[in-house]
Amino acid sequence: MASVAFVEERVMFSPNMPAEVNSLLQAAVAASSVDQSRAENLFLQAQTLDSHCLQTYFALYKFYFYQKRLVDAERIVLAGLEESAKQGGFPNDYRRLVQSQPKWNLYANDSTLFYLYTLKALAFIKLRQGFTTDAQLVLSHLQQLDPQDLSGASVIMDLAEGITEQ
Repeated sequence: MASVAFVEERVMFSPNMPAEVNSLLQAAVAASSVDQSRAENLFLQAQTLDSHCLQTYFALYKFYFYQKRLVDAERIVLAGLEESAKQGGFPNDYRRLVQSQPKWNLYANDSTLFYLYTLKALAFIKLRQGFTTDAQLVLSHLQQLDPQDLSGASVIMDLAEGITEQ
């Protein structure tokens, strides 16, 4: 009887992601706790393989964030915002987006929702970098873009508020 090995996925990414990209991301997640250099290379390979796959941006900026590499995390967040805006057909700059907001439905699809979640990540990174004013600016724009708080930005808003009260 032949033995079959099943590899359980560590993280559930988008079901529409190419299998090869998912495999690289799963391997990167598995390596991230034991070999950060290997994990980073795998995350970057996945992104190179499919630079339009938004989940590669998500995985990479989360990895950098947990490694306390906030400058790298911010760089990937900004690239992710740009890619999701390109896919959604709307302006990349959240300040411009707020000015023309009625024109765009940011709850329309995965790329627009990714934009909101990634904008929340930008605010959190700014907060962790000690740029409280910048974080609050991003959050105020996000509040206008996401009035239903689907991104959960209110949690970061409460955190930012607690920091400014100290």
